[in-house]
Amino acid sequence: MQMSDVIADMLTRIRNANNAKHQTVDIPASNMKKAIADILVEEGYVKSYQVIDDGKQGIIRVTLKYLQGKQKVIRGIRRVSKPGLRIYAGCEDMPSVMNGLGIAIVSTSKGIMTGKKAKSLNVGGEVLAFVW
Repeated sequence: MQMSDVIADMLTRIRNANNAKHQTVDIPASNMKKAIADILVEEGYVKSYQVIDDGKQGIIRVTLKYLQGKQKVIRGIRRVSKPGLRIYAGCEDMPSVMNGLGIAIVSTSKGIMTGKKAKSLNVGGEVLAFVW
């Protein structure tokens, strides 16, 4: 079965595993998903990720991060731009998530990055997701 929105699937898997307080979650691999996982690690929302070769496309195993007492680090994760309705933002009107407490993940011509980095590099692009 062909999936139409692979990024929404990745975010949903992370959200569900986070709500169920799992240690890890497996996601089918792609370069875009690796870049998103990279951003989540850099920004401190997940501990780490590793790419496991399964002979096909591979699997990204994301290790989730919790505070003391199994408190969730990722409070919310939401897909913004969907296949049916693409959302774009210029560098001057890059969205702010939770008044700067969260991040916007943006796909630009210079790669996938956070909204703050896109603003500093003076590039706009497609707003993929919000994480807070």
